[in-house]
Amino acid sequence: MRGVRSARRAYGSLPWGAVGRVEQRHAIEGCVPNADMVDLDDLARLGMWAPNESEGLHVLVASAGARRARAPMLCHVCPGPLPLGAIMRVAPGVYCSSPAYTALRCSRGRSVPEILVLLLELLGSYSLPPEATFPIAWCGVWPDEVERKSVEQIHYPSEPVVTIKELQAMARYAKSSEYANFRTAVRLAATGSRSPAESIMYGMFAPPLRFGAFGISSLKGGMLLNHRIDFDTTSLHMASGVPYAVCDAYIPAAHIDTEYNGIGHEEENRRIHDGQRNNGLKGMGVTVLVINRDQMRDIVALEAIARSIHKAAGGLLRYRYSGVRQRQTAWLNGLRAGSGLPPA
Repeated sequence: MRGVRSARRAYGSLPWGAVGRVEQRHAIEGCVPNADMVDLDDLARLGMWAPNESEGLHVLVASAGARRARAPMLCHVCPGPLPLGAIMRVAPGVYCSSPAYTALRCSRGRSVPEILVLLLELLGSYSLPPEATFPIAWCGVWPDEVERKSVEQIHYPSEPVVTIKELQAMARYAKSSEYANFRTAVRLAATGSRSPAESIMYGMFAPPLRFGAFGISSLKGGMLLNHRIDFDTTSLHMASGVPYAVCDAYIPAAHIDTEYNGIGHEEENRRIHDGQRNNGLKGMGVTVLVINRDQMRDIVALEAIARSIHKAAGGLLRYRYSGVRQRQTAWLNGLRAGSGLPPA
């Protein structure tokens, strides 16, 4: 995962090459991590490993006989044949697990909301810094000085590095009970997130009520991240020439655009643009609901917004289980933990 994030930060995409079944099998079978075969300096240059971080270098091998008990390497025997697409070529002679297979391996011992946020990152157009990888894996906070009230995390723009189909294929491969949370998170995941805050917003609103979320995905059309709406002539004039709007989270059944207003929206030029696009959306019959930073930590406020969305779609938000607030709090904090943020 550290290597994936390093590549996304450096290139804005994942420049690794896909391999076929034969090359994938040869890469695994040929992996015998002797000291003279592992160039730690080269792996550090590629962002796969950092010598100043107290974390081992995880290596996949084909059999127990290929294991080497030598720091900093931690060898893992492949549990049978790997699915196609589990391995990618990083450089000549250097292979790494693909984002989909890496997410599967990282999911062990993690809660559904933590895994969901990771999948939304890989499916989305942003990446967390590679330096955040190990602190998050250790259930820590990154960076150390992040405040409890924060709902934003450092991130970089990047092209998506995995598809829903690839994750679904990996979920079909992972039949063990230890991957049950991964399979659930794949069913809940969506494409299009542009920031950790948007991923947390989607994670709170879209999934079913039983998880501790607000069930917007049950509405017809679900919840669409970064959905583009082109303006008609009247709306174009109302927006002072702005031709379209990209909605953070659009709910077709309710004709509502839910917007997260972070720090960037507080700048004067951005406020002017937001006002124009909101006028255009009004002309298209779309209501804009704005969520600020404080509300993203306020479950009562988020619930009230969710109720208004269900009502606009012709339904009601009804709970059919006990311990609602405890479940919602745990779910929100799980989403935050997956992004390296402290509990709300």
